[in-house]
Amino acid sequence: MNTYTTPRPSGPRTPLFLSFADRVGAFLSRWSHAEAAGGIVLLLAAAAALVWANSGWAGSYEALWHTPLSLGLGPWQLSQSLHFWVNDALMSVFFLVVGMEIRREMHSGALAQPRQALLPVMAALGGVVAPALIFLAFNAAPPLRNGWAVPTATDIAFAMGVLALLGRGLPPALRVFLLALAIIDDLVAVLIIALFYSGGLQWSQLLVAAAGLAGVFLLQSLGVRRAWAYVLPGAVLWWGIWQTGAHPTLAGVVLGLVTPVHALAGRESAAPVERVQADLHPWVAFGVMPLFALANAGVPLQGAGTAGIDAAGTSAVMWGVALALVLGKPLGVLISCWLAVRLRLCALPPGMGWGDTLLAGLLAGIGFTMAIFIATLAFDSEALLNAAKLGVLLASATAAVLGLGWGMVLRRRHAADATVQPA
Repeated sequence: MNTYTTPRPSGPRTPLFLSFADRVGAFLSRWSHAEAAGGIVLLLAAAAALVWANSGWAGSYEALWHTPLSLGLGPWQLSQSLHFWVNDALMSVFFLVVGMEIRREMHSGALAQPRQALLPVMAALGGVVAPALIFLAFNAAPPLRNGWAVPTATDIAFAMGVLALLGRGLPPALRVFLLALAIIDDLVAVLIIALFYSGGLQWSQLLVAAAGLAGVFLLQSLGVRRAWAYVLPGAVLWWGIWQTGAHPTLAGVVLGLVTPVHALAGRESAAPVERVQADLHPWVAFGVMPLFALANAGVPLQGAGTAGIDAAGTSAVMWGVALALVLGKPLGVLISCWLAVRLRLCALPPGMGWGDTLLAGLLAGIGFTMAIFIATLAFDSEALLNAAKLGVLLASATAAVLGLGWGMVLRRRHAADATVQPA
């Protein structure tokens, strides 16, 4: 029984201050793990970046992220801009969580059974191909076509956050389907980054990365389960991948995929893949991702020359990204799912209809974090990069509004269907 709502008539009473502190602590705990909360903070950070970059203090915005920041250990020194440390170092933690989510789902989640995973796999592939084709229809000429992968990814936190805002009344299978779709989307995005957005690889540096990964496996074989013990070999892996010419955030994915999925009997209450992910979630949702948005969403809406979004060719990139996410994602998801069901390769999850599948496709159009991240890799031109970012922001906001609107319609439909069903 809840002692806050039903106080006992006798015995020592809990001090009012402690009761209030407990309530605040419980609220903060629920808030830090709420999916919608992360999306709200992410949106606020992006809005702050837009306002800052288009205010009278725009110069300070640019200067901040170009500020050099050095880390050193004895003779070893690494000096890079603050923007680098956010995009290439802190985002490795984000990709670590993504890798662990993929690992967990492949072990015991929606991706564990091949037939069960087939529908979200087909949906994700359709949601990658259709947006890429729409973008290329607008941007066939180089270097514009380099951004073909920008509208292919889904922001897991933002999409799941919008779905959480809709509350109850939608099929439980929809959440699992959207989560699996977003995870596979991010897995495809990671493969795209590795294959298409890595420079000329220095294969000799793979030995350094291999040494870091070997250190991880050595610690695992010795039964080391403390997460902090893996920081050093993980840093070696990160450094080695960076030196090869590939993007260093791939180190986070690799570490996530090799995280143990079994708890040690008598020693652990949860497997490392679950425990570490839960520990990192608040830091990623309320630290890494908002900081990334603050550092990358500051697009100048008016400008001149090559720095603004009015330069030649940039409008095609902006509208190509926006339409690819808003239209291409739901179309790709719907068509690929329809074909899979039509060919009897799989069936829609219990309780889900085609309207629910459309909702998943609309929410998958919220690219945001991953889409902006790929844009930073795709374009060297500041004008094209700003145009792509603006397209991502415009599309993500539109997809979120459309998803919320259609979700409310579906919720009423499901409620009406439930009332007419025989008892």
